[in-house]
Amino acid sequence: MILNSSQLVPGTKFGAALNDLFGIFFEDINHAADGGLYAEMVQNRSFEFAPIDNDAYQPTTAWQLSDPTSLKVDDKDPLNTKNRHYLEVNARQDVELTNLGFNQGMYLEAGKKYHFSFFAKTLNGQKDVNVHLTDKAGDDVAVPTVIPVESHQWLKYTLTFVGDRTTTEGRLTLKFEQGTHLLIDMISLFPDDTFNHRQNYVRKDLGEALKALHPKFLRFPGGCLVHDGQLDPDDRGAMYRWKNSIGAVEQRPARRNNWGYNQTLGLGYFEYFELSEDIGAKPLPVLPGGYDPHHDREAPIDQLGEWIDDALDLIEFANGSTDTKWGKIRANLGHPKPFHLEYLAIGNEEVGQAFFDRYPYFHKAIKAKYPDIKLINTAGPFAAGKEFDRGWQSARENHSDLVDEHYYMDPEWFLANQHRYDSYDPKGPKAFLGEYASKANQWYNAVVEASYMIGLERNADKVGLACYAPLFCNVDYENWGTDLIYFDQKEVSPTVNYFVQQLFMKYQGTDNVAYQLKDLPKAKVVDDQPIVGKFFVQGDKARAKFENIVLDDGQQKQKFASQIVDHEEKVELGSTDATNYTITFDVTKTDQDSKGTHFCFGQQESDKWFVWILGGWANTDSMVRVHHGKADSDWTQTTWSMAKGRTYHCKLVVDDRHVQTFIDGQLINDVVITPTVIEPMYTNMTYNRNTNQYYFKAVNVTGQPKEITVDSERFANGSVYQLSGRPDAENHLGANNQIERQNVPFSGHQLILPPYSVSALVSAKQFGTR
Repeated sequence: MILNSSQLVPGTKFGAALNDLFGIFFEDINHAADGGLYAEMVQNRSFEFAPIDNDAYQPTTAWQLSDPTSLKVDDKDPLNTKNRHYLEVNARQDVELTNLGFNQGMYLEAGKKYHFSFFAKTLNGQKDVNVHLTDKAGDDVAVPTVIPVESHQWLKYTLTFVGDRTTTEGRLTLKFEQGTHLLIDMISLFPDDTFNHRQNYVRKDLGEALKALHPKFLRFPGGCLVHDGQLDPDDRGAMYRWKNSIGAVEQRPARRNNWGYNQTLGLGYFEYFELSEDIGAKPLPVLPGGYDPHHDREAPIDQLGEWIDDALDLIEFANGSTDTKWGKIRANLGHPKPFHLEYLAIGNEEVGQAFFDRYPYFHKAIKAKYPDIKLINTAGPFAAGKEFDRGWQSARENHSDLVDEHYYMDPEWFLANQHRYDSYDPKGPKAFLGEYASKANQWYNAVVEASYMIGLERNADKVGLACYAPLFCNVDYENWGTDLIYFDQKEVSPTVNYFVQQLFMKYQGTDNVAYQLKDLPKAKVVDDQPIVGKFFVQGDKARAKFENIVLDDGQQKQKFASQIVDHEEKVELGSTDATNYTITFDVTKTDQDSKGTHFCFGQQESDKWFVWILGGWANTDSMVRVHHGKADSDWTQTTWSMAKGRTYHCKLVVDDRHVQTFIDGQLINDVVITPTVIEPMYTNMTYNRNTNQYYFKAVNVTGQPKEITVDSERFANGSVYQLSGRPDAENHLGANNQIERQNVPFSGHQLILPPYSVSALVSAKQFGTR
């Protein structure tokens, strides 16, 4: 039964251009590069793994040594100065060296080619290295090959295998006879069939999954890994410096990845530019701004020259002619034509004044030399608050082209903030929603994300770019629990969210188009009640003492006993039904643990309440959060820390849904928790100048079907691409089709929107004229 029926009347007036609105963001998180998109099958190929990457790492991580006394890692006679470690083989008996690859092993297929290589030098005459591809049991899955090593200088040796059998638990084994004495490094195995058949490139299946999205841009290489690290580019734990990531792979220094593993930089800036080109996306690199907010490392302002030069040189590397220094380097790497770089971001999720003191130097120098480059500033990792405001203020003062906003919220937040960008200034910098997701990979989350993307389209005059994050996750190395594409060594599993992103990218269009929806029912307000109910205190990985706790509801004051909460401990205090109240308390952190404490309020449901976070991530924030089930939404943030032993005088003021927090008399947080509202449907119409087609997108986030009468011949003989499914549907490896996807002709005038569905009505090309 159709509960709601509306009429669509297309107009003729064109609105804001959508330009490069929807794209993708790649960060090496969840082993997205090494062990993922980067097709290298050997883990720890240059024996550079170290505790700086991960406490459990050592130089032989991912290797099995049959005799550790005969096989030792050293650094006295290195292949190069960038990666000093290598393996010395001094075989007192016949010995074996086996690499386990990633996941449960290497995926080796019958009939497929694999290119093996290593660098080696002999120390006692010609010696043979027997190379095997095997299964987990050690049985060969390809014909073994012998490589004679005869030079006393470091040389590269190569061979090609053809698989005889298929295994998902493959191993690479090198065997050395007794008496062998040689050095070996950069042991590598690549599939021949990489994406677009490029060398040192990406997995074919993962590259194809990206291309199938039809992204308008590719943001890379991060993310937090961009600015997390030491200032010295030659330091083992350095920030991501793009010049370290180009050229011969054996010369690219391994670096600590801030997500807790090693990053080879085998997938570097040249490969990212190639990948952008291969999937039809514009490159959008992100460079550090001389500041690490995670560790408060600051490049002195009078020493910013090298950082600014990195940015200028990158633009020349991407766009310069072959008679420029960096354009020639690009040409020598195999790409004489420019990459046509248009966007460049400085910084990622920056908080603190130090970054914003430095950004103007980058902006001025880049715009002076390359005025057409669109520069992207940053507004931190929160959707609102003082750091967010600081970023936008910097962008306006410096006339940045875009401002990078990031937020990960639950579906309620997205539904409550559908009109977030309606009030943005179309004449100011545009918003770049550089990272967002609704914190789950179930179909309901994807549909809500689609409803939000409708608002991004509609506000294309204020929102320039948007990309879901994170992009990739290797299922055996998860750092972040909500991602767009999951995979292991063999299979790829696009999430249900992936297909929403694909629909919006494929049917984005070039221009918004005016239209009317007649007889549209009223929106449903799901949650507009005052914030009342129980309040309690809860530890957050630290011990805290609460004293002088007083509730003032305007009628009377009620005092509560002092409490001590330890780490995750929860202590209930009381409750209020007043719609306007104040709670004051003194709080002292009594230990040196890393975080702080929570004051929770407004609990009416067992799984939903509001939180004043005192300390927050790494003891750096005061935030107002809505906790709902397994998901949290941080509505506003201000940088603030709890010192051990100091007593803070705190005040929480709640007026209906308006929340303010004060510490020692200073206003810290100030936010209105917008009511959750569900529209009968979320819609937008666009036009594609390239294909002469109209697109009408409609999202139904409810459990009831909807009907739209299309009052136009414009969509006659067109088609409907539609996604629908159960709210809890979720794709997994081995179960990739948990939602219904259909592309059918559109006949007649009735467009049916199933429950929990995302639809794109596409006109026939002959009707796509203005």
